[in-house]
Amino acid sequence: MLAAFITRQALFDGAVQGMVFGLVAMGIVLVHRSTSVINMAVANLGLFGTALFALLGRQYNLPYWLAAAIGLFVGSLLGALVETTIIRRLFNAPRVIVLVATIGIAQLGMLLALVLPDITVAGRVFPIPIGKTYRTGGLQLRGPQLTIVTVVPLIAVALGWLLNRTALGKAVKASADNPDLARLAGISPKVVSTAVWAIAGGVATVAISLLAGQQGSTNSLTALGPSTMVRALVAAVVAGMNSLRGAFLAGIALGVVEALVRFNLTKQVGLFDFVILLFVMVALYRQSRTGGAEARRFAYASKVRPVPERLRSIWWIRSLDRIGFVIVAIAAIVLPLIVTKPSRHLLFTIVLALTIYALSLTVLTGWAGQISLCQLAFGGIGAYLTARFVHGMNVDLRVGTTRLLKAGIQPLPFAVSIVLASLLTALVAAAIGATSLRVRGLFLAVTTFAFAFASTQYLYRRPILNGGAKGAVTFKRSTILGIDVTSQRTYYYVVLVVTALVVAGVGRLRRSGIARTTIAVRDNPDTSSAYTISATRTKLRAFALAGFLAALGGTLFAANVQTIPTDRFFTVDDSLRLVSVVVIGGIGSVGGAVIGAIWVIGFPALFPDNDIVPLLSSSLGLLLLLMYFPGGFVQLGYALRDAIIRVVERRLPPSPAKQRNTVPTSLVHAERPALAQGTPALRVSNVSVRFGGNVAVNKASIEVADGEIVGLIGTNGAGKSTLMNAISGFVPATGSIELFGTNVSKVEPSRRATYGLGRTFQAANLFPELTVTETMLVALEARHRTGSVITTLFSPVAGRRERARLSQASEIIDFLGLGRYADAHISDLSTGTRRIVELAGLLALDARLLCLDEPTAGLAQRETEAFGPLIRNIRRELNAAMLVIEHDMALIMSISDRVYCLEAGQVIAAGDPASVRNNPLVIASYLGTDERAISRSGAIAT
Repeated sequence: MLAAFITRQALFDGAVQGMVFGLVAMGIVLVHRSTSVINMAVANLGLFGTALFALLGRQYNLPYWLAAAIGLFVGSLLGALVETTIIRRLFNAPRVIVLVATIGIAQLGMLLALVLPDITVAGRVFPIPIGKTYRTGGLQLRGPQLTIVTVVPLIAVALGWLLNRTALGKAVKASADNPDLARLAGISPKVVSTAVWAIAGGVATVAISLLAGQQGSTNSLTALGPSTMVRALVAAVVAGMNSLRGAFLAGIALGVVEALVRFNLTKQVGLFDFVILLFVMVALYRQSRTGGAEARRFAYASKVRPVPERLRSIWWIRSLDRIGFVIVAIAAIVLPLIVTKPSRHLLFTIVLALTIYALSLTVLTGWAGQISLCQLAFGGIGAYLTARFVHGMNVDLRVGTTRLLKAGIQPLPFAVSIVLASLLTALVAAAIGATSLRVRGLFLAVTTFAFAFASTQYLYRRPILNGGAKGAVTFKRSTILGIDVTSQRTYYYVVLVVTALVVAGVGRLRRSGIARTTIAVRDNPDTSSAYTISATRTKLRAFALAGFLAALGGTLFAANVQTIPTDRFFTVDDSLRLVSVVVIGGIGSVGGAVIGAIWVIGFPALFPDNDIVPLLSSSLGLLLLLMYFPGGFVQLGYALRDAIIRVVERRLPPSPAKQRNTVPTSLVHAERPALAQGTPALRVSNVSVRFGGNVAVNKASIEVADGEIVGLIGTNGAGKSTLMNAISGFVPATGSIELFGTNVSKVEPSRRATYGLGRTFQAANLFPELTVTETMLVALEARHRTGSVITTLFSPVAGRRERARLSQASEIIDFLGLGRYADAHISDLSTGTRRIVELAGLLALDARLLCLDEPTAGLAQRETEAFGPLIRNIRRELNAAMLVIEHDMALIMSISDRVYCLEAGQVIAAGDPASVRNNPLVIASYLGTDERAISRSGAIAT
């Protein structure tokens, strides 16, 4: 019976196809190993060389091997040119910026293939070296397959030899492991990068040429790029983005599975593309568990300088950000009255729908830092669901003969259908986000890319979405909320109103705690958790909101064109182009979404019969902006606005510095209930932390009484920070941890913070892209959360709460003397100032137990000396207990009521500062035997 499902021919065909996927996957792994970049352009890099090969071989009758050699050379040269002109300029940029650049490069590769002359030879057959078909052992071996079986293993072996046995391979490994050390050894990481990209371009050209030979025709060469790329990405991810051999074998396995699925389930078109999505989710889940995924996070939106407080009373300065929106709104209202062609009104409506799409990516990528390549897929799901609700639908879900669900829905009004479909799509987006929460760094792009492809090839074809329609779904519109929208211009104005409301709502969210906490989680998840903010809930909220907006944009677009082909709209290419829209306009900016939509759709409209201009406006425009203006067009607008503000600011007299000598009202809290007799603020019992076979903390036990300052000392590597991380919940630990009498051993970090635990970190990074005021507002979220719905709807209650938070933040900032830095971004502050901002955040949290991890690290001696009184003041104002890790012995001995000393993860001494300072074990382990150092420490402490 098994033979009915598995045949030798299917296995052979799948293995041959999989070899090509594995070859492209090797190119992806090679680039990632050398530059830590997920190269989304590898497959499309081969399109130009392949198209040139076909042109020379068919149109100009060049011998096969000569045409193939020219195509291979051009493909490799294109890879090298892309690296030297684009990637090298972004060499030190955040890896996420380079990933976005590879998306532009992928579109550029498609553009280059399109600009070549058309092949006019009859048949347009792709050149192949072997035209015969052979039969042996029950197998049918076609010529293109024999070529693959001969060529691909040789190239795979050569790549493995190149990486493992040659000087170039050693240089690649050295550059990937430690670029700075590689430079000291005389290795240029940039030269290595160029060589790797050239190899990737050549490999991609060979792979796409072999696939085109199997396909047989030159008519749809550009379609080979995305389908090959998604399969190669899965193979590379299965290999951990590290193993060339693993990537090649994974590609073969993927090809075999695809062949078997297609052989046995011929009626389930696109099913394997959905299976690929499951493959990549499982693979990335395992990679995240083993630590194989890229963990670094990057912020890449433009910094926006807030309007200085003393200029906010000038109405036109205060309204500078709105002037552009007013101009665009007036133009949007007047333009359809001047241009009366319905076809132009349809185009204007597409721009509006794309603006809403772009705003979904602004929320998810610009604010949350999640690279999503599937927003158009969410739009497609929303559009199809809306069509089903408008027409009415019957749902009959079965698995075999078992019925899971049977329901009927009567036709619903269009407006109700839009809202319902958008809400359901938001749930789908949240589900995709939930499965990706363990995926770190840039790997989310792989998951969303696979979902976009699965949607196009499989999900859109499901009856639950398309109602059984073949080829296209009709979407007739009649009325919306009683307004007749059969006229294209009337429909345009309705969509304009919806777009204006969405822009205003998202803009309101950007100025609220919703966006601030989302950006905080993006910039620093650990500190966000210490501020009671759950990274999981925040990311899911961003996915759901982005999914809702994408579905809304997709539905309005579908109602605009009124017919939705299942294979032409909401495609992978459209999702990639949407990334271009938000990056070109300015990612993270509401105005950027508007500008990007106008540029990417409106500019090509000036050249309606040209297929290349749209790619130029997205791919080439994207790359130029990334290289010269990474903040997009909106960055230029901000620069002009800031110049105007500086001119006005220089003409005003300096404002007097604020002085505050009393405790701000925001710190006056209700009397805290006293702890039960004998209950400490913190009790740690037999806590151990292991990292693999390494024991970082070994059955450590400490206590901190309410209102007490306890010092934690020890050598570097003694386990101090690890123990504090275990107390805060950032590392898994065994043993018992109690906060104020409550066992929190199994509680997540953000929940521990709600019990009154405040935490600072060694690096004091905080939230680089937020200002000091915004950071305080994030901390104040612990007292009262910002409501998403009431904020979006401009509720007066939300406005009053926001003003109250601003007042509290201002009081705390002034109390600690940070007034001059209120509008400064955290990334622009000195280490000492960031340390004070960290402490200000603890004041805003109203924390009752403060865990301070080396609060004076990186400070000058004078700044360190000022920290002792500051810490005491904060302890007094909050009436809080403190656990302090500190290497400055004079400071820790002078402020501590008791001290613990750790060595190799174990407590070796505990007691008052004097007894610990004189403990022989502490002297031998930490202080050393230099009497001058010990006495200096004791004298200063006294």
